[in-house]
Amino acid sequence: MNRRDAFTLVELVVVIMILGILAGVAAPKLLNTSTQATENGLRQTLAVVRDAIELYAAQNGGNLPACTSTGADFRTALEPFLRGEFPIAPYGSTDFNVTPTSGATTTPDGTTGWMFNTTDGTFICNSASTDSKGDAFSSY
Repeated sequence: MNRRDAFTLVELVVVIMILGILAGVAAPKLLNTSTQATENGLRQTLAVVRDAIELYAAQNGGNLPACTSTGADFRTALEPFLRGEFPIAPYGSTDFNVTPTSGATTTPDGTTGWMFNTTDGTFICNSASTDSKGDAFSSY
């Protein structure tokens, strides 16, 4: 009787090829979840800061927080309404600075991580880039 105690080289090569194909299909899916997590984190961060702006306005007679230059005064005004430090923007210039703007529209210029419209209270991610679905981060 001829008894086999091991796999042949051909069998091992076939298994390795199948594993390689599976890894090639699965890797993009795994990498995309990281992108989606960062995008969802941005949505949550924007919601938290926008809530802090609303709380500030409610406790200050409807007045919005001041925002000049890089937004140090803005960040200081919102500190009591945030848990922890002011967040760093995950897209754009990836910092915690805030560009003040005013007027009817808030258009990102990419100079800082965030942008705040001192007229209407709009707070956006100051990035002209788009997410994995093609939506602008500034539209979140």
